[in-house]
Amino acid sequence: MSAAQTKTLEGATVTIAHLGKRFGVSTALDDVSLAIASGAVQCIIGPPGAGKSTLLRCIAQSETIDQGTIHIDGELIEPGRGGRHLAIGMVPQRPELFDHMTALQHVIEGPLASLKLSRREAVAEAMATLERVGLAERRDSYPSELSGGQRQRLAIARELAAGPRLLLLDEPTAGLETEAAGEVLAVMRSLSASGPTMIVATHEFGFIREVGDDVAFMDKGEIAERGPPQSILVAPGQARIRDFLAAHPA
Repeated sequence: MSAAQTKTLEGATVTIAHLGKRFGVSTALDDVSLAIASGAVQCIIGPPGAGKSTLLRCIAQSETIDQGTIHIDGELIEPGRGGRHLAIGMVPQRPELFDHMTALQHVIEGPLASLKLSRREAVAEAMATLERVGLAERRDSYPSELSGGQRQRLAIARELAAGPRLLLLDEPTAGLETEAAGEVLAVMRSLSASGPTMIVATHEFGFIREVGDDVAFMDKGEIAERGPPQSILVAPGQARIRDFLAAHPA
């Protein structure tokens, strides 16, 4: 990955068709279909337990799917068959960072290690990525020395380092104070303009209105309604979406 690639990442095209996932007798995803254009920002909203996190994990292949298909840049993921060459980054709600590793080490010794760069090249790439998320000055800091927002931005940097064409973010500002959440959202806004395709589970309606290309409302494992932000957030067609939005004022 060159320095130019660190700044601009080409997005992936994603097509999800009739996706199903069960945990025992519980249905987590029920006939979910979604098409996302290259470079788009797909936002997902919905109540807890709606299936948002499960959908992201299935796309990232950290959960197997029971039925349906996922195509990412034409490569097929289906039950019993995962895509092997997919450039996907995933930032979960609670990213796992390592207490004994500095911010720089998290980026160098994770994704960049697989690119077989020289030490000098790896450090340069890592620093460019940390700069991109506003953490260049904290290169030698350990996770315990970072704020919650900084740790979340480090988790994003770790995923960006490998040049993903698809970036999945699961409630990236959950539990953060307003200022810290704003710093994370600023990074995400930057990525939306010059980064990978993004699928974001979030209740940050201001972010959705500003940069979201499409919003899908999930409930009970289904996509109940989807459309542009001005439609879903302003004039949704279903009462359950209106009730959800009323309970989560912007």
